[in-house]
Amino acid sequence: MTREPKARSNFFRLWLPFAALALIWDLARRNVCASAMSAPPALRLALPALQAQIRSCWYSTTASPKGAVIAAKHPFKEDLLANKLYAWCACGHSQKQPFCDGSHRSIPLVPTPLRFRVKEEKTVFLCGCKQTKGPPYCDGTHKEDWVQRAALHTVPSLE
Repeated sequence: MTREPKARSNFFRLWLPFAALALIWDLARRNVCASAMSAPPALRLALPALQAQIRSCWYSTTASPKGAVIAAKHPFKEDLLANKLYAWCACGHSQKQPFCDGSHRSIPLVPTPLRFRVKEEKTVFLCGCKQTKGPPYCDGTHKEDWVQRAALHTVPSLE
């Protein structure tokens, strides 16, 4: 005599794959992380490491976020106060560069600001081209040919 599974366990067994697929579909629709989205659906659901990669792409500012425009072709020298919360503009649309003024709210699919604090008062160079690999700090990417050739307030191409 076999025991019938409970309706509740069937519900979760049927519902969970659809919820995971819905999450992956949402990430793919937003083009959040192309490298993580290129894996076959079975792998995306099965491998926790890949799921962690998808989450890290979702919650971080990438080196070249989709929709980020070049706000300036130079870094901004800023004197930062200790323990103050700053919001670095990651989209490039702010009129108060290098800090966020909320302009990203009216533009679909642009990165949100990177919020950060410094432990001690210091002078830093914050990225103006928005293509840095270590946001919010300048890493010299603005000196690259493809950034210098690009027009201001446009999404750069690597061509």
